[in-house]
Amino acid sequence: MSDSVEHVLIVGAGLAGLRTAEELRRAGYAGELTLIGDEDRAPYDRPPLSKQFIRGETDDTALRPVEFFNENRIDLRLGASATGVDTTARQVTLSDGNTLGYDQLIIATGLRPRRIASFPDVRGVHVLRTHADATGLRDELANARKAVVVGAGFIGCELTASFRAKGVDVVLVEPQATPLAAALGPQVGALVARMHDEEGVDVRCGIGVEALLTEGDSVRGVQLSDGGIVDADLVVIGVGSVPVTEWLADSGIPLAAPMDGGGVLTDEVGRTTVPGVWAVGDVAAWKHDTGHNKRVEHWTNAGEQAQLLTAALLGAEPHAALAVRVPYVWSDQYDVKIQVLGTPHLADEVQIIEDKGRKFFAHYLRAGTLVAVVGAGMTGKVMKMRAQLAAGARATV
Repeated sequence: MSDSVEHVLIVGAGLAGLRTAEELRRAGYAGELTLIGDEDRAPYDRPPLSKQFIRGETDDTALRPVEFFNENRIDLRLGASATGVDTTARQVTLSDGNTLGYDQLIIATGLRPRRIASFPDVRGVHVLRTHADATGLRDELANARKAVVVGAGFIGCELTASFRAKGVDVVLVEPQATPLAAALGPQVGALVARMHDEEGVDVRCGIGVEALLTEGDSVRGVQLSDGGIVDADLVVIGVGSVPVTEWLADSGIPLAAPMDGGGVLTDEVGRTTVPGVWAVGDVAAWKHDTGHNKRVEHWTNAGEQAQLLTAALLGAEPHAALAVRVPYVWSDQYDVKIQVLGTPHLADEVQIIEDKGRKFFAHYLRAGTLVAVVGAGMTGKVMKMRAQLAAGARATV
């Protein structure tokens, strides 16, 4: 690359931002490196928030000890969010009034949870994204008896399982035909629904929530679109997230349309069309081998993108193992690990290969070619399929 790299500024101190900082140092970048986080807490791991943390099994979610940042000369600045960027002057303005210059800017601002605009702000109603969200939810969970979880995506299903582990009665509400229908399709979603049903969850699919019922400043239940009333002293909204890009307004940095998932548009290594500006992680709509830009909201994706971006920024070749990437995501629910390898939404056919109650295994095919596998309680079997998926092999049953 032709640009001088004396100061790399990473806005967003989540997993993607931290991994990128680590990769830069690992690759030999010796210049100034600043990592900006809008929370007061140093970078932490989000997956445990809906599981071990919420159940009170751990308080330690830190990704790195505090001394790590000094040892690696990473200037970690917490408690201030970015409010704007001047890409001509190469400066970012922060909410605390400070302005920081940069040679290379990496946008890693992640997501914020969607809320239901008609719901009043009352005690007992939560979203889950940040450590503070999880702490508030855990505090109220200690005294909860009945919960409604609105949205049966990965977070909704994981929270449902955690609530049941704490003895809370749960109604899981999902507008689509099954839990995880958007991610895994209705056939596998039905197997997930069966698992929750076996755990005593009242799974209600094909309906939505019309209104929040309150008593004073606290929630007391929800009214469903089918007219039903469900009592609850705890309501969690898990209806997706939106990329944090408001601070980029009028910057000239290209953004995907909201109908396309939003996010910062980049090429296949995280580079935007604006000189010196990159994006990584949940906020980044990278170009994929299909020719389309798409955001990928998975834990493993953050690390893989960080490696590719770092190599491109420093003018090096990416590791050969990253040339063919097979997306991977997992979800722990009850005593079962659900693993997804590949890209299920590309499939035009789903085959349930094994169904052994809590354990199942499915192939996802497009025109006869295997594009994904999903397994529950079959860790070894799923991971053995990585090479076959990378090669685009035809499935054999």
